[in-house]
Amino acid sequence: MAISMYQASAPRFANTLGNLAGILDKAQAHAEAKGLDPLVLTACRIFPDMFPLARQVQIATDTAKGALARLAGVEVPKYEDTEQSVAELKARIAKTVAFLQGFKPAQIDGSEDKELTIKLGKNEVNWKGMQYLLGFALPNFYFHVTTAYCILRHNGVELGKRDYIGNP
Repeated sequence: MAISMYQASAPRFANTLGNLAGILDKAQAHAEAKGLDPLVLTACRIFPDMFPLARQVQIATDTAKGALARLAGVEVPKYEDTEQSVAELKARIAKTVAFLQGFKPAQIDGSEDKELTIKLGKNEVNWKGMQYLLGFALPNFYFHVTTAYCILRHNGVELGKRDYIGNP
C-alpha cells in the first residue's frame, strides 16, 4: 500500500511540533527549577555560528507551514520571527499546528509530481513535490527540531528520546 503525501507530511509535522512544545515546557520548568531566566535558554546555541534555540523553532515551523502550503498550492503564511520567550515560541507552534490541521488530504495527495520552484537565499531550486517533501522539507524540519532538542539537552534540560519521538 502506498503512503499518501498528506500522511507523510501533515500529521508528521503536527505530531513533532507537539513534541517540540512539550520539550519547551520542560525547558521552562528546568529554568524555573534552577532559577534561570528562560530567555537564557531560548538564546542558547550549540556553537557561535549556529542559530539559537528560538531561531531553530522558527525555522522548524516555517518549514512545516511552507511545505504544506506549497504542496497544496496556497500562499505560505508569513510570521514575523520576533518570538523569544518559551510562551511566544509555543504560541507560534500552536498557530502552525492549527494551520497544518486546516488541510484536507485531498489538498496534498496527488502533489508528488507537482512542479515547485523555491527560493533558497539567492538561489531558486526546482523540485517535484515528492522530491521536495522527502528530500528537503522533512530533513530540514527534523534537523531544526533535533538541533533545538540538542541545545536544551546540552544545557541540562532532562530530555530523552521519548520527549523527541512522543507517544506512538
